[in-house]
Amino acid sequence: MKLTLSWLKDHLETHASLDEIVERLTSIGLEVEAVDDKAPLRPFVIAKVLTAEKHPDADKLRVLTVETGTGNPIQVVCGAPNARAGLVGAFAAPGTYIPGTGITLGIGKIRGVESRGMMCSERELQLSDEHDGIIELPEDAPVGEAFAPWAKLDDPAIEINLTPNRPDATAIRGIARDLAASGLGRLKPLADEPVPGRGDTPVKLRLDFGDTPSLCRGFALRLVRGVKNGPSPKWMQQRLLAIGLRPINTLVDITNYLTFDLGRPLHVFDAAKVKGDLVVRRAREGEKVLALDGREYELTPGMCVIADDSGVESIAGVMGGEHSGCDENTTDVLIESALWEPLNIARTGRALGIVTDARYRFERGVDPEMMVPGLEIATRMVLELCGGEPTEPEVVGYKGYAAPVIDFPLSEVKRLTDLDVPEGEAVGILERLGFGVEPSSKQGHRRVAVPSWRPDVDGKADLVEEVMRIHGVDEIAPAPLPGHEAVNGKILTTLQIRTRAAKRALAVRGMMEAVTWSFIPARHAEIFGGGRPELKLVNPIAADMSDMRPSLLPGLIAAAQRNADRGHADVALFEVSDIYEGDNPDQQARAAAGVRRGTAGLEGSGRHWAGAASQVGVFDAKADALAALEAAGAPVDKLQIEAGAPGWYHPGRSGVIKLGPKTVLGHFGEFHPKTLDALDVSGPLSGFEVFLDAIPEPKAKATRTKPKLELSAFQAVKRDFAFVVDRAVEAGAIMKAAGAADKKLITGVSVFDVFEGAALGEGKKSVAIEVAIQPTERTLTDEDFEELAVRIAENVKKQTGGVLRG
Repeated sequence: MKLTLSWLKDHLETHASLDEIVERLTSIGLEVEAVDDKAPLRPFVIAKVLTAEKHPDADKLRVLTVETGTGNPIQVVCGAPNARAGLVGAFAAPGTYIPGTGITLGIGKIRGVESRGMMCSERELQLSDEHDGIIELPEDAPVGEAFAPWAKLDDPAIEINLTPNRPDATAIRGIARDLAASGLGRLKPLADEPVPGRGDTPVKLRLDFGDTPSLCRGFALRLVRGVKNGPSPKWMQQRLLAIGLRPINTLVDITNYLTFDLGRPLHVFDAAKVKGDLVVRRAREGEKVLALDGREYELTPGMCVIADDSGVESIAGVMGGEHSGCDENTTDVLIESALWEPLNIARTGRALGIVTDARYRFERGVDPEMMVPGLEIATRMVLELCGGEPTEPEVVGYKGYAAPVIDFPLSEVKRLTDLDVPEGEAVGILERLGFGVEPSSKQGHRRVAVPSWRPDVDGKADLVEEVMRIHGVDEIAPAPLPGHEAVNGKILTTLQIRTRAAKRALAVRGMMEAVTWSFIPARHAEIFGGGRPELKLVNPIAADMSDMRPSLLPGLIAAAQRNADRGHADVALFEVSDIYEGDNPDQQARAAAGVRRGTAGLEGSGRHWAGAASQVGVFDAKADALAALEAAGAPVDKLQIEAGAPGWYHPGRSGVIKLGPKTVLGHFGEFHPKTLDALDVSGPLSGFEVFLDAIPEPKAKATRTKPKLELSAFQAVKRDFAFVVDRAVEAGAIMKAAGAADKKLITGVSVFDVFEGAALGEGKKSVAIEVAIQPTERTLTDEDFEELAVRIAENVKKQTGGVLRG
């Protein structure tokens, strides 16, 4: 939002300086982004051309003698066609920065003749695009005086970075209201008295939405006959240029002016070009309109239009049509002031790719009570600047504004902000902002009516914010954060701790962290168990980002392939983030996932003189998954690895990680070739995904101090066993059975050999395990070891059917 200081003072009676206004705007929540104090125009002075002689070596150049008020005429070489003796214009001396060209002027020679300055055009001073000649000022303009103040071009411009919840601040009057409420002046009354008209408006209005919801909340129209349209007054053009708008003609400039002045977008139709009555309706499939920007737009039934007997004349609330636009030949003008559904305006503007000042305001919500007064103010300006005779306005569809009333406990200000604002001051702030404040039957409460220009206020917290920002956010005293009860007390949540620990563990294993989109294509979501209707985005930012991800793996696999496509085939990526099973809060989970591609194993990737690195596989993924779980606090020694991983893995090269029979902590494996084909990626690829919030909370400990180190004084022993089992028996089951034979003595079990052969029998295999035994009370005898070996063999046979190999 951009405005000038003088424009602001049309609504605000104040003696505050520019610096004070800028500081106050930021302090009340209207952050000032930039201030143009017009310093670049200060060096230019009013000068008079005394003589103008033809350049000796150039037909189109003239050598001027220019009086700048110092009494010493200056020689200037000029190529402007209107350069002549007696002309008064704007002069730039050497050393002056020319804003329109971006150069700093110096003393130079043009075709051999010295030039000590420049007579400037409007484009060189960024006053307009005019560059056909130098600026011509009245003959009585004071030579030697500064040009900008005399021409009223020294009006500072202020640019404010508005938040979307402040539609009232899209009007200069709304900004003035906030400043007045903060004590920086007085808000001037608005002259919006009705303009008497003669006769009814001959063009009738009709809202025609059939049995569909109306997209127009109100429409006001008035005809003004006998206008004389042409360039708008200089003061209006200067203000529009200062905020970045190009003046067009008086009728159009009035609508642009009031859009910024009052936040009231309007539109004008050339009445002679409107055929029949105006109908506000939904667009029909395939309808097209040539808009004021010169582009043709194809419309859909979800868009609202203003049409006549000839067809669409305007895209409602977004942009008018070229056909009925006003120009210098317009003599009768229809002035429109309407209210549109904000959401529909936003959707229409986004679908068509149109960004206008009208759309910017309508999609945020304009003041409904300014619809008819805005029409009256526009009519008065048309009569003053273009003449003419108005008809009586016609208003349809507007039902008036019913102010929401909020029960406001004044104690909320202290509770939410810790500011001690006296009740009288809080009430005064709200009243100055336009809120209606009445006593309440409850002690310490007020009934607050929300004004029509504040659709963003709908609760007591919003009222607290209004009081806080006007009273002064800087009045909140800084306070230290509260200390924790324990010096080493817990600060992060369990899930935050697990997230950081998993990231650190996977990074240590040589994997690079990736951040992928939470939205993935529908076909990818379906492959990985998603694609539910409730997880589809209503308005995706791209066609291939239509579904919330059910897994981190699709994004990581796609990222690995993008790296491979660019010559980095051996990559190891991980991500720790959220996945979505549904649209309820309890259906969002925190997962850690990773993929390895090519030869990107733990020991490194690529070729080596000692031998080529092996391709990544299921055991790389298993090791990564267990490392992430262990870092996150899962009891890795109690986990079970089972078959039955999801269908996107290879069924014989994957596994599920469980804690007990029901708790699934994750899965890992090599990806199924069909999965890779569906994702249009190439392998080899292995990966894993573990669920951090599925890990049970650890039992609370009396102290965070580590227990003392317990070392056994007795010699550790290792014994080997080989069992013949059915080929379908998992090695993990044998290890589990052997370890359970004596949990006090046996400290570890590992597999070191697997053998299959005809000597073992059909469907049999041999699994050799190493059992680590650590005595803690005494040295074991041979009898002790034999007894333990018997228990191990019996336990394995009982649970797996395995027998000791002879």
